[in-house]
Amino acid sequence: MNLEKLPFNDFVLLNLLLSVEQLGPTKILALYAKFQGFENIFNATKSELCQVEYIGENLAQRIQRAGEKSEIIKSEVEAEIEKINKINARYFTYWDSDYPDMLRNIYYPPLILYTLGKSSKKDKYSIAIVGTRKPTNYGKKEAERFSSYLASQGITIVSGLARGIDTIAHKSSLQVQGRTIAVTGAGLDYIYPPENKKLYHEIVNNGIVISEFKLGTKSDAKNFPQRNRIISGLSLGTVIVETRIQGGAMQTAAHTTDQNRELFAIPGNNLIEQSEGPNLLIQKGEAKLVINPEDVLTELELKLKPIIGKTIPKPTFDLNMFEQKILSVLNQEPIYIDKIASLTSFSTSDCLVHLLSLEFKGLIRQLPGKTFSLL
Repeated sequence: MNLEKLPFNDFVLLNLLLSVEQLGPTKILALYAKFQGFENIFNATKSELCQVEYIGENLAQRIQRAGEKSEIIKSEVEAEIEKINKINARYFTYWDSDYPDMLRNIYYPPLILYTLGKSSKKDKYSIAIVGTRKPTNYGKKEAERFSSYLASQGITIVSGLARGIDTIAHKSSLQVQGRTIAVTGAGLDYIYPPENKKLYHEIVNNGIVISEFKLGTKSDAKNFPQRNRIISGLSLGTVIVETRIQGGAMQTAAHTTDQNRELFAIPGNNLIEQSEGPNLLIQKGEAKLVINPEDVLTELELKLKPIIGKTIPKPTFDLNMFEQKILSVLNQEPIYIDKIASLTSFSTSDCLVHLLSLEFKGLIRQLPGKTFSLL
């Protein structure tokens, strides 16, 4: 059911459900699907509630007791809407017609979003660019190069407004008069990091800031994994620039894979920690190696064609005899390195060297278990 706007009383009941401990979006959607309305959920018996998957007896009791707080929650919602209107923000829910379709299709969608700025139909053609808060000069240049080029093609750039790569991604898209979406880990009235205050307002004027956190919520480390799933959820694909293995961008990479979206990584220097994340994703075959922004467009060509309006030419390369021989034995099915060596009569070490070169040229991909295939 897609409404123009969820009625106020239903919005109150949705907030009431969200106030119940251990009752998140997946369970609320399951309840709604079962009872076909918020009032019906609160009118259901404990036995009826327990018939819904993931709803046990204790949780059913908490849902029923939540109804006792309805007047308190109603007052809180009224006050919040007043604050939202005061800063010219908006809120919309999973059931509203203007909720992003891309986000509606993820496993754990936010049920309420708060926004500042204007959405655009172009935003369904979005690509996320994320990375470390402490990039190298190489990482800075690559983030700027990818962001500005993709934005100049009419693609909306999504990132998390954090220091480092995220900030560069937003700024670079704005510098070419492109659109950008900032997904924050705090309420819309709390700008973090504070030095991005000017950038924040530029994004509001030329894009949109999105949060699932209520006004007054301060930036907190526990909020970032939730924010990261929205970054990837809004995007056709995610580009990882630089990040440590334990960096937040790796969470976004994991969400991207879980959401069945395309994951890309820019390779980096093996000797620096900022390259650990993207290089590992490439090595494990979880991310496609990209060395030019055109590589992203080529991979997403069919999905992006309505906005880019052209066929992306595949780059041509001068290949040596070893690379040509290796390409001749590869196809779309994964082939083990030992079999490639056997078919080409090259040593395994020689094959690995030339396979790496072909991967950098965007002609092949490495998959788990030392297997390779054509792109």
